[in-house]
Amino acid sequence: MTLTRKGEATRQRIVEGAAEVIRERGVLATTLDDVRAQTATSKSQLFHYFPDGKEELLLAVARWEADRVLEVQQPSLGTLRTWDDFRTWQKVVLGHYTEQGKHCPLNVVMSQIGRNTPGAQAVVTQLMQRWLGELTAGIENLRAAGEIRPGLDPKQAASALLAGVQGGVLMLLTTGEAEHLEAALEVGIAGLRA
Repeated sequence: MTLTRKGEATRQRIVEGAAEVIRERGVLATTLDDVRAQTATSKSQLFHYFPDGKEELLLAVARWEADRVLEVQQPSLGTLRTWDDFRTWQKVVLGHYTEQGKHCPLNVVMSQIGRNTPGAQAVVTQLMQRWLGELTAGIENLRAAGEIRPGLDPKQAASALLAGVQGGVLMLLTTGEAEHLEAALEVGIAGLRA
């Protein structure tokens, strides 16, 4: 569906409003009527932008939450050129996930959609590819400056760092403790050094 600029803004307002309700009440307790009330949209308007109903809306919310995962790390993630830049990014990631605690909005939405559905897999795959690309570029910047171990493959190192972050976040969601995420970031970054 091709939307006008105003239509895009309305659709985005619905997505952001739905995300807010879901964060407050959870996916299962959120109805389309709740979203309509939050966003001041009519039923026909809601189904105009999301003809397949709640599942399509949840997928749009998941995409929006996935974008926020990377937005919260900016500008640090996009400007990884020095060790200080990596340390700043490390603090941003650790601070964000520690503040978020056991509640991850993206995880909440994804668990309702079903992680194995094609739409959900596409959201996660795109998020991880973008995140991996940013980390790889940062490590390549360090390599160009002669700052990383000789022979270290930037993409492989970025993959390991990202896997460590994801594992640390999972441990945080499970236990409420950030120590695993902190360790993954610390060891992952230290392992890059020449």
